Amino acid sequence: MAATNTSASGSPASFVTTSDLTLGENPQQPPLPRGCTFPESDWRALAPFWYPVAFSHQIINQPYAARLLDERVVLYRLSDGTLAAARDICYHRGVPLSLGHVEADEIVCKYHGLRYDREGKCVCIPAHPNGAISPRLRLDMYRAQERYGLVWVRLVDDGPRPLPQLPEWEDPDYLQVLPESVAIEAAAGRQIEGFLDVSHFPFVHKESFGEPDNPVVPDYKVAKTASGFIADYFSTVSNYSHAYKHLNPPGFEWHRRFEVFFPFTAKLTVTFPGGGLLHILNAASPVSARKTRLFVPICRNFDKEAALEETLDFNYQVFAEDIAIVERQFPEDLPLNLHDEAHFPADRSSIAYRKGLAALGLGRGYTA
Repeated sequence: MAATNTSASGSPASFVTTSDLTLGENPQQPPLPRGCTFPESDWRALAPFWYPVAFSHQIINQPYAARLLDERVVLYRLSDGTLAAARDICYHRGVPLSLGHVEADEIVCKYHGLRYDREGKCVCIPAHPNGAISPRLRLDMYRAQERYGLVWVRLVDDGPRPLPQLPEWEDPDYLQVLPESVAIEAAAGRQIEGFLDVSHFPFVHKESFGEPDNPVVPDYKVAKTASGFIADYFSTVSNYSHAYKHLNPPGFEWHRRFEVFFPFTAKLTVTFPGGGLLHILNAASPVSARKTRLFVPICRNFDKEAALEETLDFNYQVFAEDIAIVERQFPEDLPLNLHDEAHFPADRSSIAYRKGLAALGLGRGYTA
């Protein structure tokens, strides 16, 4: 069954899914991935959400292997531009389909040449071209769509669920920048909480933009939204790199808006002097319980003619500073029981984040 989505350019495209039962499984209760690092209840709470797993330009008419929530996923593009996504396994002898190739809009298994159509149905067994084909030879297809230069996948379809919002990606008044993804040896929840944290700037980021002599965190509020929450934070801590601190007007109050889309995406909007806006979508894709692949689309409506190299280098530096901390935190998993760690008023956003994850049904130990 085909459904419609929006492509990276904003034009209609298609993605492939199926409502048929596969190997006798209920599509709402698929088996856990082999070697799953998540408790079953946590995996099932996380599987219905959208996560980026690749860049749009990486998905061509050849199979691409990705991993999401410990599940092996194969992605490929059909001749009409449609995305196809499936569990990366041929149910004949368990070979990854990503080892194969795509021909005439059919993915072909490298081991015995079995061919599967866009709906995941096996349509050819070369060893028995005129023989009957078992209904068990049907792929588990996933929903996939393109947005912000990324390919997003969800492993369980439990009904309509919106993507995190970055409308500036399609706005011609903005410059769009897509850095390389970053591999992080840490839980996605830890990375997101670090992104939301405003009291670590003068310590963790003292080499990039932090101001050691300006550590005070003014009071700020958190407001719930349908998809998460918004935290508006005002302070005199400049968002310029140290090389450009001279551009910061004396006493200028920087507005940083953090918008969270549960479970693992957050958008930061920074208002610069003169009214320029910088938007950063921090999309943490959980490869496994303690491995994350971070995708970070960036948009700004100022300095559009400036060289991109400095922007990219600055962002890589900031994320490297964060990663050096996040990869060493204990416990490795984000404690959702608020009594497990101490808190102070500057932690309002992280407290709201932990409460929100718990409300999704994640366990108190969260992937422990």
